[in-house]
Amino acid sequence: CRYYREVLPGEIVKISRYEVQTLDVVPRPEGDPSAFCIFEYVYFARPDSIFEGQMVYSVRKRCGQQLAIEAPVEADLVSTVPESATPAALGYAQKCGLPYVEVLCKNRYVGRTFIQPNMRLRQLGVAKKFGVLSDNFKGKRVVIIDDSIVRGNTISPIIKLLRESGAKEVHIRVASPPIKFPCYMGINIPTKEELIANRPEFHDLANYIGADSVVYLSVEGLVSSVQESIKARQESENNLKTQKSRAGKIGHCTACLTGEYPVELEW
Repeated sequence: CRYYREVLPGEIVKISRYEVQTLDVVPRPEGDPSAFCIFEYVYFARPDSIFEGQMVYSVRKRCGQQLAIEAPVEADLVSTVPESATPAALGYAQKCGLPYVEVLCKNRYVGRTFIQPNMRLRQLGVAKKFGVLSDNFKGKRVVIIDDSIVRGNTISPIIKLLRESGAKEVHIRVASPPIKFPCYMGINIPTKEELIANRPEFHDLANYIGADSVVYLSVEGLVSSVQESIKARQESENNLKTQKSRAGKIGHCTACLTGEYPVELEW
């Protein structure tokens, strides 16, 4: 198969052996921007997915570069919590001028711990999920890039593992902002009380998870990283009328980060 194009928001498409035909496009209210889930870029999507005309891998790499601007640190190497954070780690290392080195070896036969139903299963999943490549980081200061910290349960065993295996310092940099609010749009995000960003431990998160430092990417940094190439593509439009009609129409749902939901919630 080959990539043809994206299905537009609200579009009904008929695909036959002869053509791809648009049957209808549900109209958007005038002036109401789209609200594509920004967490798709952060975590859920495959890196080779294409959304809004851009590859997810490229967006994650830009998030890492922006994180390096916002949260540099004195260190010897940059690594990642495999695998969705790898593009961000490469971007961070590139921007900081530090080597990217693998420190964790992922077990391919363990599923995602994010969606396990309780803390005990998530912690067991982490224990089985990673091995250490200790020769790569023993006696060194390590920056670990993670894509997100949701409950704070899965990163702690990783830090402990790295320290026990000889890491001199472990600094955590998160390529997304703190998740503070539940999602009512169908994404499996824990309750507000379960989220580490809403708990008292968050005020001293580095000490709580055993890291030397923890810094998240800002909401503004994430949004700018996601929208950078979209805006550049719009600005390169030759048809000024088309460009003006689309200006200001870029929109992403950041409700889990800001509490600003794209539609009014009815209880």
